[in-house]
Amino acid sequence: MKIVVALGGNTPEREVSLRTGAGIGRALIELGHEVTLLDTGTGKILPDPATALALGSGKPAPDASATAVASGALVANATGAGGLETYVKSIPRSADLVFIALHGGDGEDGTLQALLDLARIPYTGSGMRASAVSMDKSLSKRIFRDLGIPTPEWIELEAPEDPAAAWRPSIDATDLARLGGYPLIVKPNDQGSSVGISVVDAPTALLPALETARRYSRVIVVESFIEGREMTVSVLDDRVLPVVEIIPQGGWYDYERKYTSGASRYEVPAKIPAATAERIQALGLASFKALRCAGLARVDFRLAEDGTPYCLEVNTVPGMTETSLVPKSASAAGLSYRDLVRAIVEAVPAARPAR
Repeated sequence: MKIVVALGGNTPEREVSLRTGAGIGRALIELGHEVTLLDTGTGKILPDPATALALGSGKPAPDASATAVASGALVANATGAGGLETYVKSIPRSADLVFIALHGGDGEDGTLQALLDLARIPYTGSGMRASAVSMDKSLSKRIFRDLGIPTPEWIELEAPEDPAAAWRPSIDATDLARLGGYPLIVKPNDQGSSVGISVVDAPTALLPALETARRYSRVIVVESFIEGREMTVSVLDDRVLPVVEIIPQGGWYDYERKYTSGASRYEVPAKIPAATAERIQALGLASFKALRCAGLARVDFRLAEDGTPYCLEVNTVPGMTETSLVPKSASAAGLSYRDLVRAIVEAVPAARPAR
C-alpha cells in the first residue's frame, strides 16, 4: 500500500509525534509498504524515519533533511503557511491510506479526520466525531458519568476569549467540598501528554495552575485528585490488551516522566488482582465504545486505594515511541511493534459511519 504518515504538527506534542511517526514509518517500510512521511507542521516531506526521529529527539537535522513536496503532492510552502487543509487537499490521490501519528490539536481533535472524510481518503484510528468528543475531557467525562463509568469529580472554568484579558477565577466552598478539597488536578480541557497539567496542593497554588492551563485552552478542568496508582489499558479494534501500571520515579506522571527514558517504571501486566485487571479492562472497553472510538485507543485510569478504577480520559492517537505504553502492552500480549502497526492498518474500516 501507499501510506502517508502524518506526523509532527505544531502542537506542544510535536516532538513526541515526530518520534511516534518515525517508529510507525520504520515498521510500515519493514512491512513492505510505500511510505511518505509528511510533517504537517512545516509542509515538508521527511526523507526517512531516522530524520523524523532526530527532529523529535531535539537533535539538529542535516541541511537537506527535509524537502518541500514536489508536484503531484503538497503545494504549501516550507513554513506551513498553507495550513492543514491545504496539505490534506494536496495528498496524492494515489495514496491508499493516511496513518495519523499527530498528537493533540488538529491531528487528534477531529479536524484532520473531518478533512480526510471530505477528501474520501481512508485513515487510521477514530472518526471525526469520536476524536472530537474524546479530546474534550469534560464532555467525555459527562458521557462516562451517564453510563456509570467511574470518573473523578470535576468542575469547568472558562477563561475570556482574549488571552490578555484579566481573569481572577476562584472555586467556591461548595465546589471545593464536592471535589474533596486539596490536592486538586488542574488541566486544559483539550490537551494530551500531561501538557499544562498541575497538581495543586494549596489554595495559593491554584491561580498559577489555572494560568498555566489557560495557555493551552480556554476551558479548564479542575478535578478531584485520586489517591492511588496510575493504570492504563489499550484497546485495539475491540481487543483489550493487558493493563499497564505506571510508576513515576519521584513526583507524578508529568510530560517529562512520560517521555524521558528511565524517568518512570512500568509493570506489564500490572501486579494487581485478576478481578481488578478484568474490571479495568472492561471499563476501558466500555469507555472506548461509549465514545465510539475505532482502531487503537488508550484509556487512562487512577486505581484508588479502595480498589475503584476511575477513568480519566481516552487517547485516540496514543504515543508509539520507544517509551510509550501501547507498544509495552502489545508486547505483553504477544504482539511485536511491527505486528501492532499491521493490526492498526488492518483495523481501518472500509467505510466510516455517518458523521
